Amino acid sequence: MDLPPEVIELDDLTLRAFDGGADLPELFRVIEESLEHLRPWMPWVAEHSRARTAGFLADRAACWASGEEYTYAVVLDGALVGAATLLRHDDTPDDTREIGYWLHPAATGRGVATRAARALTEQALRLPGVDHVEIVHAPANTASGAVPVRLGFTERPRRPAESLAPGETGEVRVWRLSRDRAGSAVAADTR
Repeated sequence: MDLPPEVIELDDLTLRAFDGGADLPELFRVIEESLEHLRPWMPWVAEHSRARTAGFLADRAACWASGEEYTYAVVLDGALVGAATLLRHDDTPDDTREIGYWLHPAATGRGVATRAARALTEQALRLPGVDHVEIVHAPANTASGAVPVRLGFTERPRRPAESLAPGETGEVRVWRLSRDRAGSAVAADTR
């Protein structure tokens, strides 16, 4: 099975596979400092705890090996500032992968999510049989929605979704980039 690299270097930004327990103290701190920023959009924040963060980290290697989910620590200038994931949902076609991301509020507005999503889009389209990449977010989450726009994704029809976090409304915006459009679109914006 072809897997994306465990480390992606982007100048001052690095995406790297989480290192199990070694990342626990820093990831837990970053989440703690980001709770109010993430609460409207991330359902898992409601059950956030050190034990749940440890469990999340413990599952990363198995998820990676299965090929269903590749979760990266987002590291800016040597400090962990968030996470980005490339995954396949059970309800999406086999040729489609989704990208998700979150950042500490101090790392937002600096192009970090855009650069991380660009790198994961490139990795997704290198995987055998993957022809489409999607970014899905709550309609009110305009910061997340700016990323696919910058990368040349096309908005698709909204989908119904269960409202699990306070900012969710029962539907999600869906953005898609297809392999045939990826080359020029992903390279277009350097923010």
